[in-house]
Amino acid sequence: MTYKRPAYEEVRIAHGGSTVTLRPTLRAAVTLEARFDFPVLFRALEEGSFTIISEIILAASSSASDAAAFLAGIPGKPLSSFIPAMRMPLAELVSMLMPTPAVRLEKSAIAAPSGKSIAWSEFYAHQFEQATGWLGWTPEQAWNATPTEIDRAYTGHIAKLKAIHGSDEDDKPTNNAPDPKQAAHNVTAGLDPEFDRAGLRALKAKIAGGA
Repeated sequence: MTYKRPAYEEVRIAHGGSTVTLRPTLRAAVTLEARFDFPVLFRALEEGSFTIISEIILAASSSASDAAAFLAGIPGKPLSSFIPAMRMPLAELVSMLMPTPAVRLEKSAIAAPSGKSIAWSEFYAHQFEQATGWLGWTPEQAWNATPTEIDRAYTGHIAKLKAIHGSDEDDKPTNNAPDPKQAAHNVTAGLDPEFDRAGLRALKAKIAGGA
């Protein structure tokens, strides 16, 4: 059965009678990617690194005090039941830090230039600009939203502007297939093979040009 990402991105973890709610927010994404990067995070989950598992929980918890209390009772006890219980839900959470591309939702999305990519830090900075600039959200709202929520809200905003003002791109054919080289790079890095990072620059350039 194909995994379907939930519309409202949230993960709940439980152990020893305690439960913590985690959200893949932009704040969590920026924090974890800067400290580790995605291949390291996925590898740490596979290998059962308690240190990095703790960092993921602390960064993504909706309540810092709840996360601290959840983790406080773990040291000194066997990890044989804790690590397996954390592995899958936290892998799902880390995957949610990489947004479902708007290219899958918007048929008029711009085809990406071949062989180009941007760093995750630049991508998240761009999302913050979209949220606080184009969408008019407060910084706190932007930090607490997930990358996918920002991506989809921005795509909806652009679709609204196109519906109101029109676009000369509407009648032009587009190519939404991911670049093979970029897809291979993404797979090697442990990312979604269809995630189109290069398209972000093209979209930003188009908007800046007054389209």
